[in-house]
Amino acid sequence: MYVDPDRLHALGDELGGQIDELARRIREMADDETFNIASPMQLSHILFDVMGLPTKGLKKTQRGYYSTNARVLEELARDNEFVRLVLEYREKTKIKSTYLDTLGALRRLDGRVHTTYNQTITATGRLSSSNPNLQNIPTRSELGHTVKTAFSVAPGCVFLAVDYSQIELRLLAHLSADEHLVAAFNEGEDFHAETAARVFGVPVEEVTPRLRSRAKAVNFGIVYGQQAYGLSQSLDIPMAEARQMIDRYFEAYPGVRTYLDRTVAEARRTGYAETMFGRRRPIPELKMRNPAQRSFGERTAMNHPMQGTAADIIKIAMARVARRLRDEGFRARMILQVHDELDFECPEDEVELLTAMVREVMEGVVKLRVPLIAEASCGTTWADAK
Repeated sequence: MYVDPDRLHALGDELGGQIDELARRIREMADDETFNIASPMQLSHILFDVMGLPTKGLKKTQRGYYSTNARVLEELARDNEFVRLVLEYREKTKIKSTYLDTLGALRRLDGRVHTTYNQTITATGRLSSSNPNLQNIPTRSELGHTVKTAFSVAPGCVFLAVDYSQIELRLLAHLSADEHLVAAFNEGEDFHAETAARVFGVPVEEVTPRLRSRAKAVNFGIVYGQQAYGLSQSLDIPMAEARQMIDRYFEAYPGVRTYLDRTVAEARRTGYAETMFGRRRPIPELKMRNPAQRSFGERTAMNHPMQGTAADIIKIAMARVARRLRDEGFRARMILQVHDELDFECPEDEVELLTAMVREVMEGVVKLRVPLIAEASCGTTWADAK
């Protein structure tokens, strides 16, 4: 991918100034000019010994201080400005050191960075990316979006992004064969609003953005085997309310509950879960004595058929698209894969033809009970296209 070194440098300088200002404010609030914000031990001392923040339910590390990992800080940040600033400091320093400070040095003589894709690193079957890792740039944060403005294309070209819409939820509908879930996708309605209507017992036209957002969290939570505790944490609601939402979801889509129970039972019997294409993932945790490990095994068994199949589908699509690019004489090049998304550097006069071809291939990889939908967008930079 072509990277603009001037843009990287400008972004790095701008972010560096913001980081320095955050560090000044954090040290001022801690009343400690020598405090190393990047040290978990020193941060723990400031938070729990100096500021006296609650430690109930927190675990100590092997070195004897309370953990300051992301989950702990996100919980504390809800009511504490100091912790919010620390989280912002962490995000910005990570983005600066991981991308803005290193991408320039990784540019080759052609002005591009060339990531390496690894076939056998992830347990899910997804490709992973390294040197540099271009799959981990935050997709939903404003900061991640800003970093993507440094990735552009050759003159006369556009950046074309094509990604699957809600592929794991569509696979859940197919695999579970739940009639209501299948109907929701086949009718082409707003799927999350449809779920909200069924779960909260209101007409679709009365679904508010808040109810839709909650239904969306439940939809994706179910795919990942999320239980009431996880949902209560992600939505910041009481556990009883989260449990009730999950129960209502399974009442609305009873075929999903049956399918997930059957999948876990089968994985427990065989020792593995498998994708639609027969790729197996061993799950030894299902037979372990530790309840937390067994619970992880159950969530993995529920999720692998969806996430693993999605990984298989995008790989098949990549291979078929690459073949057609070559056989049909396209000048466009596939330059990136980010999980459910394929990205291209495309001459302006090929955009229409390439978009049609890629969507045709991606949507035709496998025949499901519901349609596979690939959505395309383009722009002059990666940020513009996504």
